[in-house]
Amino acid sequence: MGVSLNLRSSLVLVAAFTAVVASTDANLDGFQVKPFKIDLAAEIPRLNSLVANSRLPAKALYPDGGSGERGIELDVLQELRTDWLTNFDWEAQQAELNTFEQFTAVIEGLTVHFVHEKSADPDAIPVILLHGWPSSFQEFLPVIKPLTESWRSPIGKNISFNVVVPSLPGFVFSDPAPPNWTLDDTARIMNTLMVDVLGYSTYALHGTDWGSGVGYAQYGTYNTTVRAAHFVFIPFFPPLAQDIAENNISLSDDEKVSLQRTIDWNATGNNYFLEQAAKPNDVGLALYDSPAGQLAWIGSKFKVWSDPRAGTPPSVLDNTAILTSVSLYYLTDSFLSSVWIYGQNPNAFRVAYTKAPTDAPLLFSQYEYNFGLWPKEFVAKVGNLVSYKFHDFGGHFAGLDNPPAFIQDIRDIGLYFEA
Repeated sequence: MGVSLNLRSSLVLVAAFTAVVASTDANLDGFQVKPFKIDLAAEIPRLNSLVANSRLPAKALYPDGGSGERGIELDVLQELRTDWLTNFDWEAQQAELNTFEQFTAVIEGLTVHFVHEKSADPDAIPVILLHGWPSSFQEFLPVIKPLTESWRSPIGKNISFNVVVPSLPGFVFSDPAPPNWTLDDTARIMNTLMVDVLGYSTYALHGTDWGSGVGYAQYGTYNTTVRAAHFVFIPFFPPLAQDIAENNISLSDDEKVSLQRTIDWNATGNNYFLEQAAKPNDVGLALYDSPAGQLAWIGSKFKVWSDPRAGTPPSVLDNTAILTSVSLYYLTDSFLSSVWIYGQNPNAFRVAYTKAPTDAPLLFSQYEYNFGLWPKEFVAKVGNLVSYKFHDFGGHFAGLDNPPAFIQDIRDIGLYFEA
């Protein structure tokens, strides 16, 4: 039975791949495009053994009252660890991940993993969604298929997307970046993926966290192919309270919450950034074979950077989502290579705001509990801003924090996109 099942799976995989290839102008020969399925189940017994045999303190040494300001709280970590061992089903999550069409391509010698889901609409807009750290392509899975479906705008325009979600170099199923690799290099291969591999002459993009640095580089450098961009985060340090006051910008009560998040991040929240930028090997090697350690390090970011209501509708950022993310990092041995994006790009986020050399529309969405506030007046300094929205639910991981709002954010691109 095992042979026949494997044969049937192979035939289904080939048929699906053939159908996708037939409906695109993908360059298969030059870039060695191959269908991809996730199969990491064989590693789960060892992961579970390591988690089960990891020791945690019996009680918190210095309880902080639930603030998380000094790192992940012991009871939060204990709850996540217990869920990992008793409730989490990797095979179910893997099956869900594999419902998306995935491929690899070799670009400049790097194997790049990506999801490519196409709309039935021949006029669908190509869009690439770019994740950051400690996220992965998983962040956007709740929004991919809805974006491929046609939406009729208030002005009567039908809008849908061909959605591409890559894994950045060094993240999960993509190869680690070579030495001295920068965000500009990643931007180049992402543009190659869209234009030369997949055959899209023009496209739109979305970026968050490190993906915003990559996307912003694409937005300015490849300005004839990138014809619209949406961000929830930009590679410029958010203004301080003094900067906002000096520019005579009045903030709403919700925006003041976002500003406080900026203040908190600047005070104690960015220490991980300094560590990973200066000594990526220290944390990368220390946690390389410690799933419980990665859970503490990554889990704290998901907990603190998200909306406090995370896990309640419309958020889908629950413990299962966090455990899936950490499992992907651990099972692909990519924690070390992922933190090196900091070591290779320590100065990627800028203080001085400069405008990208493009007339392509720029859209921005501020989620209240993101850890930075970028007022409209500051976002307008970096591109051709045509839309600025504020969402009072959601944080740093918009695709998981508030999928309905994020879907509408991306659909708004269609109101401005011109091929």
